Amino acid sequence: MTREPEQQIGVGTQDAFQRLWTPHRMAYIQGENKPSGPGAGDGCPFCAIPAKSDEDGLIVRRGEQVYAVLNLYPYNGGHLMTVPYRHVADYTDLTEAETAELAELTKQAMRALRTASGAHGFNIGMNQGTVAGAGIAAHLHQHIVPRWGGDTNFMPVVGHTKVLPQLLADTRKMLAEAWPTA
Repeated sequence: MTREPEQQIGVGTQDAFQRLWTPHRMAYIQGENKPSGPGAGDGCPFCAIPAKSDEDGLIVRRGEQVYAVLNLYPYNGGHLMTVPYRHVADYTDLTEAETAELAELTKQAMRALRTASGAHGFNIGMNQGTVAGAGIAAHLHQHIVPRWGGDTNFMPVVGHTKVLPQLLADTRKMLAEAWPTA
């Protein structure tokens, strides 16, 4: 349905565009909840999350060495991260047990996302260091981003906005229920 643009004082020249506001993204842009330094005691959210309930921390699965958690600022619906409990920055510093469980939880995350949402593919990876794009470089985390055919559209390109069809709490519950038992 097309309608006449509404006059909005202070938003620029009146035009034919409808605007979607995503004020929750401002917290990320301004660095809210980012650590004050590189140490585990410097406010690292990945160190704080495991002390919360699964629902409050958006934890989907807890392992012995690693946990899986929803990204608070997702690139796509269902965007998960596998994170070692231990505060470690570099992949080469993981123990063999941490490396194995990180890989296993990543595989389980893929299975859960396929079951729960029918994901067609995945972007999987980690950014090592601030210069490589790590938002929290001091605590290693691997991204598992589900993808679907046609999931990229004009919104991210033109509107610099990602439309997510589900609340994070609902996504966490759905994925926790779909997580494979073995």
